[in-house]
Amino acid sequence: MEAANTKSFFWETFPPMPTCRVYCSPTYQDGHLFVVGGCSQQGQPLDTLEMLDVVSHKWMVLPSMATPRAGAAAVMLGKEVLVIGGVDSTQRPLASVEVYHTDEGRWEKKEDLAQPSMGISALEKDGVVYALGGMGTDTSPQALLRMYEPTKDHWQPLPSMPTPCYGASTFLHGNKIYVMGGRQGKLPVTAFEAFDLEVRSWTRYPSVPSRRAFASCAMAEGCFFSLGGLQQPGPHNFYSRPHFVNTVEMFDLEEGSWSRLSRAIRMRDKRANFVAGHLGGRVIVAGGLGELNPTYLIQISHSLLICLRYGCQTSRDLFGSWVASLTTLVSEILTHFENLYFF
Repeated sequence: MEAANTKSFFWETFPPMPTCRVYCSPTYQDGHLFVVGGCSQQGQPLDTLEMLDVVSHKWMVLPSMATPRAGAAAVMLGKEVLVIGGVDSTQRPLASVEVYHTDEGRWEKKEDLAQPSMGISALEKDGVVYALGGMGTDTSPQALLRMYEPTKDHWQPLPSMPTPCYGASTFLHGNKIYVMGGRQGKLPVTAFEAFDLEVRSWTRYPSVPSRRAFASCAMAEGCFFSLGGLQQPGPHNFYSRPHFVNTVEMFDLEEGSWSRLSRAIRMRDKRANFVAGHLGGRVIVAGGLGELNPTYLIQISHSLLICLRYGCQTSRDLFGSWVASLTTLVSEILTHFENLYFF
């Protein structure tokens, strides 16, 4: 696929969200962005649900959830918004699952998770939701893979991930779910694994070559990218401190190996904790933290939403990347799309 000319991309600014928050959970479908829960300026979880109509540029405040939560997973299931886990007011993980019926304008409680969890990565395929990983009540990373069948309102356990983690990036390619990155406590995870939905088994691929915290991941044309982050010093490097990097590492499925791209193809800015996505045959990165701006993103705001478009279509991939970034401050990502680069 030939990459689009960058001149065909343009920015579109939307009004700010009605509610100040961080750690909210966005999900997008058919021109509507739903933003669920989050954490208030007082540090309390929210039961808020708000919807942006991308065409009319208008926000709508929708009925509240029964359970306030932050750091949940949110995924579209047809015309329903499924919200999974998260943390409560005591900062303990939740097992609670709720669904919002967009046609009926109401919430409905669904079967709880078998174990409370926050930082879950979730995606939908063929009307079924898959929830991967998370952090339990003992703060340990989980290797759980659960499958939710809405017709049965039932969570079915599937073979566990080889590497427990939370806040991982997940990608659906063909009939496989690919899992990259995430964390185990304070440590970044380098594992790269895939679950085959047909045979229901896991495959381990070569790990990401370098260990970087708060790196971002993207998929484009059968290739997976691990981008930027905070480089951790080696075990014998006593004088080095963690530092921002502009590293670009790529895994080609056909070749089955990682390659570290040359300096000419690295990101222009060293950054971490940013948003990355695929649009018009290009990998796009935006915002985040860097050496020149280490603190100004740490704030709670109404989050002016700026959406990147290609031609006349909104980038669902970029919206989708927000959903995957459960460990990021989503309000930061939506507010600070300042430095945008293509490669």
